Amino acid sequence: MANEKNLIPLSERTKSEQRKITSKGGKASGEARRKKADFKKTLNTILTTKIEDSEWRPILESLGLDCTIESALNMAMIQKGLAGDIKAYEAIAKFSGQSAQTDFDDEEQKIKIDRARQARDREMGNADSSDETDDGLIEALAGAGKEAFADEV
Repeated sequence: MANEKNLIPLSERTKSEQRKITSKGGKASGEARRKKADFKKTLNTILTTKIEDSEWRPILESLGLDCTIESALNMAMIQKGLAGDIKAYEAIAKFSGQSAQTDFDDEEQKIKIDRARQARDREMGNADSSDETDDGLIEALAGAGKEAFADEV
């Protein structure tokens, strides 16, 4: 098990040792990337495979969709959502690009993150952090008000 006593910093190793270690890491990284790419390719091949299922084919054809496993999976998820499965509904909303989160929510979250970073920097004594930074809150609030009134007009 690794601990502080048996770890040797990379800077204390010889150049050839460093080269061997980084080479092993590079090879392992390449292998992992290839496996991930192969998995993705296999999954996409399976998803685009045509299905002959008598249950799904008429439904998909009537909607003008390709009769693929992917289309059938999407229809099955929609059926579960219609039956009251909240998880299925949330997945459908997420992957169809529909979200309850607005642009204003995203902007507000960015502002909160910036403020937290500034507070952390002040705590750590980092001089790079500036309290004079415009966090965009006033502009975000002004824009949100205009959008609300524009819908009513």
